Amino acid sequence: MSDTTPTPESAAPGPDSPDFDTLTRDIADVPAVEVITTVAVHLMSAAAVNLGLAEGGEGHKDLDEARKLIHSLAGLLDASATEVSSFHAAPLRDGLKSLQLAFREASVVTDEPGQGPGEKYTGPVFG
Repeated sequence: MSDTTPTPESAAPGPDSPDFDTLTRDIADVPAVEVITTVAVHLMSAAAVNLGLAEGGEGHKDLDEARKLIHSLAGLLDASATEVSSFHAAPLRDGLKSLQLAFREASVVTDEPGQGPGEKYTGPVFG
């Protein structure tokens, strides 16, 4: 490893890498609903991994982390409900419910109905 800090010239974008203005324009062209759904899918994926649902996932199981991710996902979906069409929201809500049920199944100590991750926003979740 080198202890040298890159000089401004070496940190400057090369001919194949976009500059900040290009990246800013690119993100500005992305519709908000696409950004929201992308973030939701990332939260869902991370929660699934922390629930041990990924291939070889038992080694990554962390219910405390999964709880935080599911709760954040529920808050995002609740906050964006009026901004995202049902076409986009319905599968995300289904995925959220599946994660909530998987959490309930994986948890040794069962939360009271309405007290599970994200249930503050969705209400009690039953199988």
